[in-house]
Formats: sequence, C-alpha cells, structure tokens
Amino acid sequence: MNVALMKTKAEQALTEAFEASAAKLPGSAAVKARRAEAIGAFGSLGLPHRRIEEWKYTDLRGNLKDVLPPAIHDETPLTIAELIVALGPLAHVDAHRIAFVNGHHRAELDDLRDASGLEVTTLGKTLSSAPTNVADALTKSDANGAIAALNAAFMTDGAIVRVADKATLAKPLLVVFVRAGSAKQTVTVRNFVSIGDAATATIIEAHVVLPGSAIESQSNALTEVSVGKGATLHHAKVAVDDGKCLHLADWDVVLGADATYRGFQFSSGLGLARNEINVRYAGERGKLDLSGAYMARAHEHVDTTLVVDHAVPNCESRELFKGVLDDHGRGVFQGKIIVRPDAQKTDGKQMAQALMLSEDAEFDSKPELEIFADDVVCGHGTTSAELDPDLLFYCRSRGIPEAEARALMIESFIGEAIDKVENPELHTALMAFAVNWLSNAARG
Repeated sequence: MNVALMKTKAEQALTEAFEASAAKLPGSAAVKARRAEAIGAFGSLGLPHRRIEEWKYTDLRGNLKDVLPPAIHDETPLTIAELIVALGPLAHVDAHRIAFVNGHHRAELDDLRDASGLEVTTLGKTLSSAPTNVADALTKSDANGAIAALNAAFMTDGAIVRVADKATLAKPLLVVFVRAGSAKQTVTVRNFVSIGDAATATIIEAHVVLPGSAIESQSNALTEVSVGKGATLHHAKVAVDDGKCLHLADWDVVLGADATYRGFQFSSGLGLARNEINVRYAGERGKLDLSGAYMARAHEHVDTTLVVDHAVPNCESRELFKGVLDDHGRGVFQGKIIVRPDAQKTDGKQMAQALMLSEDAEFDSKPELEIFADDVVCGHGTTSAELDPDLLFYCRSRGIPEAEARALMIESFIGEAIDKVENPELHTALMAFAVNWLSNAARG
C-alpha cells in the first residue's frame, strides 16, 4: 500500500511560491532547469522535522506555519547613513564593503577602493553571464538537504569573492545583507568564496536590520568556501536582528593542504536560527579553528549544527561555542567530528557551553565523535550552568552592585569565545553587541 505524505501548509506554500515566481527569478535556461530540479528535490524531502536526527531539536516543519513571499525584486531606498545605522558597532570596522538590501546588490553602497588582490562580483550578474558554471556549482545543493534545495530554487543574489594566489588583503571584506522596509518577505542569497593558494584574507558576513523595518522576516543564506593550499582565511558571520525573524544559514567549507581556516559566528535577536557548518579537509596538515557566541531571550531559539570531516591525515580541528540563555531562550549545539580510516594523526577537540540565566531556559547539546582511525587524539565536552553564586557574592563583597557584577560575569563568559576573533575592530564590535544585549536585558 502506498502512503501519500501529507504536506503542511508551509510546504504547499513554498511550492506554490516557486511556481508563481520561477519565471521572474534571475538566470538562463540552464539555471532555471536547476531551480526546477531543486524545488522538485524539496518536494520529495519536505521541511526538516524532529524525526530527522540532525533536526531533532529544531522542528522546522512544526514551527514554520506561514511562508513569506520571496524577495524577487526590491527598490527599498537606503542611504549610506542608514546603512551605518543598521551596521551598528560593525560600522567601525575598517573594511572593503559590498552591500545587499533585501537580498539584492546595491552598488551605490559598496566601497571596494584599492582592493588589490581581491575580485568581487555578484551572483545576480553571474547567473546571467555564466549560466553553465553557476548551474554546475549548484548541482550539490540537493544532496545538502531541503534547506539548500530551497536556496538553489529561490536564490536572487550574493557575493562571489576571489582572492588571488599569494595575495594578502590589507583590510577585511565586509559583505553586508541589510533587511529594510516594511515588506514581509523571504530573502534567499548564496555566496561563493575562493581563497587562492598561499593567500591571506578576512571576510565578514553581516546580516543586520535597519531599525523600523518589518518585524517579521525569513532568510536563507548559503556560503560555499574554498581555501587553497597554504592559504589562511579568517571568516566571521554576525547575525543581529530584532527578535522575530527566521534565519537559516549554511557554511560549506573545503580546506586545502596546509591551509588554515578560522571561522566565527555571532547571533543575537534571532527568533529562530539554524546555523549549519560543514567542513571537509581536502589536503594534509589543514588547521581549523571554529568558534561562536550566541545570546537568546524570550522564546528565541538558536541552533548550531556542525560536521567536521577529517578525511585525510595530520589535520587539526578546534571548536568552541558559548551561549547565554535567558527567559525561555533555547540553545542547541550538535557537533560531529568524523575521523575516517585514512585520517591518522588527527587532532580534534570540541567544547560547547551554555550559561543559563533563567530556570525556563533550555540547552540541548549533542557532541559526537565517529572515529575510524587508531592513531588519533580527539575529545569533546559540554557544560551548562548558572552564574556562580560564590563568585557573585565575592564581587558584591567588594562593593560591586549585583547587576553590575552579573553583567561582568556574563561578559567574561561570552568574551572567552569572542576572544577567538583576531581582528581588534571586529572583536570590539562583537563585545559591543554583547553589552547591548545585556543592557536591554537589564532594562527589560
């Protein structure tokens, strides 16, 4: 007997939204064919739900009730001054910049002067000018699951970044995605980052909102990264919103021989967020340092799910993620390290910690090690705890008011993860975001 899978209202709406908008989405016939294949794959997969192990703690099928229309076109006006307001503390980072408003490139907001060794273009242009290459690049989307398939079906724009072999960028590249205006919509973007052999670069993705914009929003952002032989990439993502958005994000990273990748993610004010990171070593002696910090209150939900795939010998990986959870905030960490049979001399360590500020907060952690080689050093750990009452008492006994003492202890906790960020201006900006979050909590 064949049993038909019942589709939810949201799943039906996503398919109908594609049928209504497919002809308006950018790209040639080859790209449109790939989009059609991707929505077909999504139709078979459906939205991820808790019976899928990787989505056990983030039931998207159950949580996504209404689908917002795709942001196919956008002419929302935005000035440089407004962009700076939206960036907040990130505006003080001295960087080259490419900017997107509601998922569409805005050249008038870019600043790419004197970007020697750096080539930046947009996916929107590339979809039209090099359709075959882009269609080929999208072929793996369906294998990455339903969210990547939706990204392939609906993507409108994004940054394509290439750093030349042996180049060292003097300043970071800031890739800004701004949500602005009153329209409630779904923004879908995809980035491609390629770091040449022996090159060094810092790239910062910023997902921010202009104050006064529509409260409700949905976004799907996918970034594919390739780090060449002997290259070093510092890669950060900052996602800060006003508490009622759905943010789905995916990093897919391939690390070449002798390459170093230092990734960091900061999230706050996201209603429901899923940050997925997949790293694969393609050459020996690769080094990975992956870390992050997130802060959630009310009924916010932040999920960090990562897979580090040691497929070759003599590689190193480090992961450190810290979360601060207040009210009914919920944090999820799923970290899997795979050590394949040929990956001898692997050195992998992982830690996830959460600071619980409320009895109603929740932290779900599932670190995993899958080891198929015998000459390795691997470990993982996870903790969750309240503020140390003895340390709080000590601070108060030294004349520090309780509210100030609590703030200092929380800053110290989250600061340990933020200290992983080497760029001093970005580090300062991240601490400012954290302090603002604490200040808002104190006022609430």
